[in-house]
Amino acid sequence: MKLKLPPGPFGAYLFDCDGTIADSMPLHYIAWKKALGEWNCEFDEKLFYAWGGMPIAEIISTLNERHGLSMPVEIVSHRRERFYLELLPRLTAVPEVLEHIEAQHGRIPLAVVSGSTRESVTASLASLKLLDRFDTLVCAGDYQKSKPDPEAFLLAAAKLGVAPKDCLVFEDTEMGIQAATAAGMASVRIPPPWERDAASHILI
Repeated sequence: MKLKLPPGPFGAYLFDCDGTIADSMPLHYIAWKKALGEWNCEFDEKLFYAWGGMPIAEIISTLNERHGLSMPVEIVSHRRERFYLELLPRLTAVPEVLEHIEAQHGRIPLAVVSGSTRESVTASLASLKLLDRFDTLVCAGDYQKSKPDPEAFLLAAAKLGVAPKDCLVFEDTEMGIQAATAAGMASVRIPPPWERDAASHILI
């Protein structure tokens, strides 16, 4: 499957990490299920994908409200992170996105803009041997308002010294696409694993 990019040229590429560069969403879901299972908290898979891009602390707080629970945010967050790091040897890159990273590395600046922690993003990119491809990382804790607010993307553009209108965003979630649009940036949507699998079967 080939990604259909909007017409350029672009001065910078900004990538979400989980589900965009790293095919990590299935692994993150396993980690969430294990961490939340310790508190008998359900987390539906469709809801998990719908909330893609939401910071971890926000997810735990929202689940607490939904289920009438009082899970300690920091403890559950650390447990989820630990379970995810244990799964890293199984991590692979999204080939359709990797192609564009390799094609533009060294030609235009590249950034990662993620709702995940810096530790998680760095670990994922290091596992995929892609950490050195990016000029800057913007992660949870670097900004106040999470996607769909444009703050994180605007911060990345400022760090790269590229005007928002000259940036192309690669995103797998609706919240991420909304944030890119609000930032005045063009975007390309990365299909979820099941759509990519279906497309590859059609091509074969």
